[in-house]
Amino acid sequence: MADFTFDYGPRVRSGTGAAAAIPELIDAQRVLFVTDAGVRGLGLADAALASLAAAGREVVVFDAVEADPSAATVLAATAAGAGCGAVVGFGGGSPMDVAKVAAYLLGSGDELEAIYGVGNARGQGLPLVLVPTTAGTGSEATPISVITVGGAEKKGVNSPALYAQWAILDAELTLGLPAHVTAATGVDAMVHAIEAYTSARLKNPLSDALAREALVLLAANIRTAVRDGGNRPARDAMLRGAYLAGVAFANAPVAGVHALAYPLGGHFHVPHGLSNALMLPHVLGHNMGAALDLYAELAPLVDPKLGSVGRQGQAQGLVAALQSIAADCGLPDRLRAVGVEAGHLDLLASEAMKQQRLLVNNPCPIDEADARRLYEAAL
Repeated sequence: MADFTFDYGPRVRSGTGAAAAIPELIDAQRVLFVTDAGVRGLGLADAALASLAAAGREVVVFDAVEADPSAATVLAATAAGAGCGAVVGFGGGSPMDVAKVAAYLLGSGDELEAIYGVGNARGQGLPLVLVPTTAGTGSEATPISVITVGGAEKKGVNSPALYAQWAILDAELTLGLPAHVTAATGVDAMVHAIEAYTSARLKNPLSDALAREALVLLAANIRTAVRDGGNRPARDAMLRGAYLAGVAFANAPVAGVHALAYPLGGHFHVPHGLSNALMLPHVLGHNMGAALDLYAELAPLVDPKLGSVGRQGQAQGLVAALQSIAADCGLPDRLRAVGVEAGHLDLLASEAMKQQRLLVNNPCPIDEADARRLYEAAL
């Protein structure tokens, strides 16, 4: 067996109303609270903010985080947090990604431009608590933040220094999530599990175990969570599945699906989970020769009926089962539905090649011609 290392990520507080426990987890008197206007408008942060106020903490709220957050937003959040001793990231992947980098920059004094890439953030950030309000990104579990630069290009910051001290899993915060967001973020989490399990780099027995358990939880509950958003057991299972998938891909990194999804977000502002759903079957098809046995192992976890067919049928059945989940959850299956046209394919393929940090993890190489062919297949 190959040697490996494994990071378990943050400590976890899970349970109904757990977000009210934030003051117990940080000692700082002045706290930067990073979120977005949508979360504030829905009142999801009210209980957490009230608990901080009741504990006598001074809270600086930064709620200007947008989807696909920009470097300018990260710097604005960092400036807002001057003098703070801890950071809370509260919301979907975008607020949590901004909070991770802001906490690091505030504590370390490093410059943002110096930390893009893998392992370049080597300082010490401020204490950080992350609270997801969607079950999908897994950002609360990872040391990774994805930032949009130059208006369209996605750059990652990946370093253990970005790990939160605590992740809070409170399913109550996900009960009001719209069905289309539940669907897209849920598929995103499933992609995390699948790509971690099949990653060409750093795949290991512990990441495999978490990816498998995550996929079981997500596949068994995503349709219920989309159909009945108030179903607490399904919401809780989705939140736990997304977290486990996050820990898995923090150790065994994601690959081609994400690499081809990022240009769709950067140039067409397609939500990240939907971008993954659109590219998933096509990239899995491209990988089939290299990853068939691994896909066959995952197939019965998504659809138990696939346990009794041959390995070729299992692997192909996995792709079909994932397409069925996306369709049942109301997600579009063509790039045309999100504004992509044939004239955009060369741009998308070229932009995907900038994601080499992800492409090197794919079980089968993807060059620019492959990327264009896969986008065309998804069109």
